[in-house]
Amino acid sequence: MSTKDFVEKDYYKVLGVPKDATEAEIKKAYRKLAREYHPDANKGDASAEERFKEISEANDVLADPKRRKEYDEARALFGNGGFRPGPGGGAGGSFNFDLGDLFGGAQGGGGGAGGFGGGLGDVFGGLFNRGAGARTQPRRGQDIESEVSLNFSEAVEGATVPLRMSSSAACKACSGTGDKNGTPRVCPTCVGTGQVSHGSGGGFSLTDPCPDCKGRGLIPENPCDTCKGSGRATSSRTMQVRIPPGVSDGQRIRLRGKGAPGERGGPSGDLYVVVHVGSHPVFGRKDDNLTITVPVSFVEAALGGEVRVPTLGGPPVTLKLPAGTPNGRTMRARGKGAVRKDGTRGDLLVTVEVAVPTELDDKAREALEAYREATASADPRAELFQAAKGA
Repeated sequence: MSTKDFVEKDYYKVLGVPKDATEAEIKKAYRKLAREYHPDANKGDASAEERFKEISEANDVLADPKRRKEYDEARALFGNGGFRPGPGGGAGGSFNFDLGDLFGGAQGGGGGAGGFGGGLGDVFGGLFNRGAGARTQPRRGQDIESEVSLNFSEAVEGATVPLRMSSSAACKACSGTGDKNGTPRVCPTCVGTGQVSHGSGGGFSLTDPCPDCKGRGLIPENPCDTCKGSGRATSSRTMQVRIPPGVSDGQRIRLRGKGAPGERGGPSGDLYVVVHVGSHPVFGRKDDNLTITVPVSFVEAALGGEVRVPTLGGPPVTLKLPAGTPNGRTMRARGKGAVRKDGTRGDLLVTVEVAVPTELDDKAREALEAYREATASADPRAELFQAAKGA
């Protein structure tokens, strides 16, 4: 990325967020725009594809705290006229500085240029060299973010799902050379370096991407029809991604080296997968434990007994219900919950719900009437009124 990009492109405006936006706000804005302009959702729409590239470029800078800091500093410095090119320095005042000329040797290695040799030199060294020396060095591929939806059981047990992704990669038609015959020539303007230097006096040496080869160092004799001579094209691929067991809704999983391919032998970026988990009609989730509500009859709650309880993807378990079990009591079936990171399982938390019959036949009604007469002397609300008076 050139200094021109840092100075002239307003990445905050591209994502539609304020300059003081939090990382979460930037992430949310990027995800929304990426879904809207993704090439898969806008097939054949060149403007949408270009917009998607702008959004991805803005996110690459603003989502990285270090790069965002450098970007903000560069915008503040150049936007406020901190440096201007001399005669013949090029249009727009957007340049990469040669720090060896700018700060080195000015004061005998004692920090350089009024104390700028340390902190400010580090900032410039990391920021501006991206547009200069980094162009001829291996470059790491971009990180990619995608989303996947799982049903409840897949999230608990883990699943392998197909994931289709689009990213920038070396053009396959020309093998990344930009030339349809694969034989580009060295740019005569920059002699293959991808950059041109300008002397502006006062010890300044300014560099800018070569205007003839656009910083690539090569010029195609016969520009590739697919990538228009850029050497880069949008590549779509489908890969099988293993989602580990026990993931939760909204969890972000990092898969190293599964992002966009690097350039000039650089490593691939990473793939970040945001997981969305559907609900289940019977089971719920609480950390590593599964939850379920089981109805029992009044007789089972009062006299006790054995209750069969379903499990997720396995045979049912039988729990012993103690006599006098109140409504809402929770019991535990160990090892029947979600899979943990270490391979063990959480528990199944079973909550008892006493079912009250809505219809009674004559025999059942007579039995309940007899029970009411037999327990008429026991008032379940006596302690409640006593406590209310005492308060």
